[in-house]
Amino acid sequence: MLQNLFILARSLASVANHSTSVRQAASQAYRSASVRQAYHSTSVRTVGQAAGQLCIVQLLTSRTLQTTGHSHSTLARHLATTQSGSRSFLTSPPAPGHNTSAMSVEAAKALAGAAAVNNHVNAATKVVGIGSGSTIVYAVQRLAERVKEEGLEVRCVPTSFQARQLILQHGLVLGDLEIEGKIDVTIDGCDEADRDLTLIKGGGGCQTQEKIVAEYSDTFIVIADYRKDSVKLGQAWKYIPIEVVPMAYRPVMGRLGDQLGGRAELRMAKAKAGPVVTDNGNLIVDWYWDQGREMNWREVNTIIQCMAGVVETGLFVGMADKAYFGMEDGSVMDRCRGGQ
Repeated sequence: MLQNLFILARSLASVANHSTSVRQAASQAYRSASVRQAYHSTSVRTVGQAAGQLCIVQLLTSRTLQTTGHSHSTLARHLATTQSGSRSFLTSPPAPGHNTSAMSVEAAKALAGAAAVNNHVNAATKVVGIGSGSTIVYAVQRLAERVKEEGLEVRCVPTSFQARQLILQHGLVLGDLEIEGKIDVTIDGCDEADRDLTLIKGGGGCQTQEKIVAEYSDTFIVIADYRKDSVKLGQAWKYIPIEVVPMAYRPVMGRLGDQLGGRAELRMAKAKAGPVVTDNGNLIVDWYWDQGREMNWREVNTIIQCMAGVVETGLFVGMADKAYFGMEDGSVMDRCRGGQ
């Protein structure tokens, strides 16, 4: 019976290659009660197709991923139900013929998002900061599932227009800093994270509100896929986004070159004429630093913040407490600030 269920998942993946999109096939698989039951009772491994991988991640996010070390494999484990109803991981070798080495980027994002919500939101959590970007979508999905299944009572503080819409679309309770005062935990993505969890954020132009929400949170958790994990900044992302008051963008660009070198560019919009405008009505200057120059990022951040006209930088130095990276092999790697 279970073998047939996995064949069903593979078949849906095949459908994606011929007639429907990957997401549509994944949704079909996710809606199948039989496939969901297969996940609940036995291990789920990649089916070798992107749609199959994504549907499995959708199933995966519907149960807690208890993490105990720095690398949390999901592809090569069984879920076992204890008498108390909780679930634990048991090691199991991959099934012959299954490819476990190439999980899709979207699947990796979903794994990281689920791990963060499962490990940092509980019955005592009352206020959650919701980040922005593509990875946070999966964290919000998982949070909404847990609120529905467990009756959690949480209020969600958004970091952008996008985050606000995600909160409302998933039926979660909207909050704000004016009412809440502080936040228990914020979950957000990043464009790049180095070994010390110094982050570059702002690829989506939301870094100011993201930094405010993170700063006033007891715990700041970062989620990302394997592409964002670096030893040092610059390996995956080449510039620092800086939000500036419109009248100051030109002098700020000049000051960046004079004091820090590199080059600065005003970020132009792709779907409208003119520059990108942030949720705060400001502009974004992207500073491409000299990659051959060793940077003290805390010092660099302070220098930029002190330039008149700068609202906020996309450098998050010493702020993240822990990060979860969804890896290509289907595992979730976590790292705490300081590289541990």
